[in-house]
Amino acid sequence: MSTVLGLDIGSSSVIAGILHGTKIVVEAPRAFFRSRCEGPKVEVDPEELLRAMRTAIAGLGGRAKQADAIHLAVMCPAWVALDRNGRALTPIVTHQDRRSVANARALEAKLGPARHLRICGNRPFPGGISSTTWSWFLEHQPQRLRKADLVGHLNTFLHRRMTGARVTDPSNASFTGLYRTLKLDGWSEELCANLGVSPTLLPEVREADRIGGGITPAAARAFGLRAGTPMIVGLMDGSAGMLLAGAQVGQLFNVCGSTDVLALCTDRPKPHKRLLTRALGLQGKWLQVSTLAAAASAIYWVRDQCFPGMPLNEFQDEFHRLSRVGPEAAGSVRFEPYLAGERTSLEQRQGAFTGLTLASTRTQMLAAVIEGLTRASAARLPLLAHCGTNLLHTVAVSGGSDRLDQLLHRDWPGRWKFRAVTDATMRGLGTFTARP
Repeated sequence: MSTVLGLDIGSSSVIAGILHGTKIVVEAPRAFFRSRCEGPKVEVDPEELLRAMRTAIAGLGGRAKQADAIHLAVMCPAWVALDRNGRALTPIVTHQDRRSVANARALEAKLGPARHLRICGNRPFPGGISSTTWSWFLEHQPQRLRKADLVGHLNTFLHRRMTGARVTDPSNASFTGLYRTLKLDGWSEELCANLGVSPTLLPEVREADRIGGGITPAAARAFGLRAGTPMIVGLMDGSAGMLLAGAQVGQLFNVCGSTDVLALCTDRPKPHKRLLTRALGLQGKWLQVSTLAAAASAIYWVRDQCFPGMPLNEFQDEFHRLSRVGPEAAGSVRFEPYLAGERTSLEQRQGAFTGLTLASTRTQMLAAVIEGLTRASAARLPLLAHCGTNLLHTVAVSGGSDRLDQLLHRDWPGRWKFRAVTDATMRGLGTFTARP
């Protein structure tokens, strides 16, 4: 059995592990990097991310050099422009960035909402579809882009630095806002013209399990790898988890964490203005996705703001008690669960309490947050049913610490079974073999 070095690069950390199939033989401690948050801007320093990668790989104690191949999963979008030597001309702009609302409106208005959705599969959601980020830089910092030789997402950046290749996969291409997502047949000249950029700046799109290139001698020295080790093009982290879940048509995969992501695997994508539609990355399948941008993070927020002196175990007991009581625990208080905005809206929504009176208590506010999250979670099922794919009623679930998954599934309409999928992204990288 081949030995795989798995690299999982999320929104705040890098995890490196050695895999034999889907078994994790050894995993290094997480290596963290920071996101710079300034108002609506959310950026990562490319060099700091690379340092985290070196730290994570070093945590394997030299075993990375024994890998037969490197499999890559990345957060997305994570947009960056590169010069001809592969150096970053811009920060890495993450999916949490919301600076480009005006640019999103302009891109959609120029092409027409229906046509944009029909070609791209998505509305140009600010930051979540990175053409809006590219448009923002063209308008506000054009000098940064004058030397651009290649523009893409995180897997493109890593390949350019580590293998010299100019590649991306269909899952990442889908969220550029420039790819013919529904046909999986390349970059759209019409979408590129709408943005005002040349398709020559974009990477070659290959299926995620194809070998993008071999590790260069310079990268081998820098990252503690073996020169020539093949690295797959790579895919989005959620796609790796879906592959571990089986990637059957109709499969639901739910990642319960700071952000809650619910994805449906389909072979007949049907775009909707309130869903994200993207390629799986291989197998000629797609995912249709609905997210709660602040799920566990909303619980952490209300704890920090309303219960700062309460011991954690007491807060958890109160949280679980209120989860069982139901809506009456909130009294007249209601909560809109948009503390981190909404990934499927051009105009960013914000969290809000309503129904507060002088008699309202912090316990009612916590109960209102719980009820707001459960309502929003259940409301996604009719949206996904719109896609026309028959939903399998056994849902693969990753995460869900402190029984958050049970809370978020409490009010789902119908009967469902849930099965836990552990270490989904890393183990998902072991479900396939690298192909030339």
